[in-house]
Amino acid sequence: MRSHPVRRAGIETRWLALAVAALVLATPHGTAASDEFAAPRAAMVRLIEQLGWGSKKPVGHENIDPRVLAVMGKVPRHEFVPEDLRDAAYANRPLPIGYGQTISQPLIVAMMTDLLQLEPDHVVLEVGTGSGYHAAVVAGLARRVYTIEIVPALAEMSARRLRRMGYDNVEVRAGDGYYGWQSAAPFDRILVTAAAGHVPPPLIEQLRPGGRMVIPVGGAFLLQHLVLVEKDAAGSIRTRQLLPVSFVPLTRAK
Repeated sequence: MRSHPVRRAGIETRWLALAVAALVLATPHGTAASDEFAAPRAAMVRLIEQLGWGSKKPVGHENIDPRVLAVMGKVPRHEFVPEDLRDAAYANRPLPIGYGQTISQPLIVAMMTDLLQLEPDHVVLEVGTGSGYHAAVVAGLARRVYTIEIVPALAEMSARRLRRMGYDNVEVRAGDGYYGWQSAAPFDRILVTAAAGHVPPPLIEQLRPGGRMVIPVGGAFLLQHLVLVEKDAAGSIRTRQLLPVSFVPLTRAK
């Protein structure tokens, strides 16, 4: 993803976010304060807060939601990257996870999660499980997460990892995410973590009226934009291009 200008957040918001983050460290899925990665994880959260939306902020998104920052201060990102990259786990950049896939940079994870405007009763579909990190972040804010991964080996590894870490509200399956997860639909929110050439019609169909979808749209090695899709109560769709991004392409089943 392209870089964003640094912007100093308000002092009140900053301290609220850090206070909430400190409180949730002891909750389920949290990491003990003595964890050796606690300091770099806290530094990552501070950087995300400082960068925020910068000059790219959408209407209604002055700063990253403190709840998102709090959850990201709890989820141990180092558990979701290859062991030889753990020292770089909290750097603000994407990292390879194998099979031609990456774990997104923390700032873009925060932005996409912020755009979803998650509530505790929401049911979420994620297309592109990858390492399972973004599903873990969303799981800390929503009731249930269904996540689909096209690479069977990644789906299996992520499912095992999430179970081991106690994310009982996440269900993983291997499959073509373009078609969504019809048996679990409709979804309050849909998150797509790979770039599609267009917004897949099955995902629009499976989005609940009043729901939101966040998806990168554009071709591989071409200009991509993060797009917010909103479905109103009558089922009408509105889309907004928000900012340029760079994602691996959405892989389709052959």
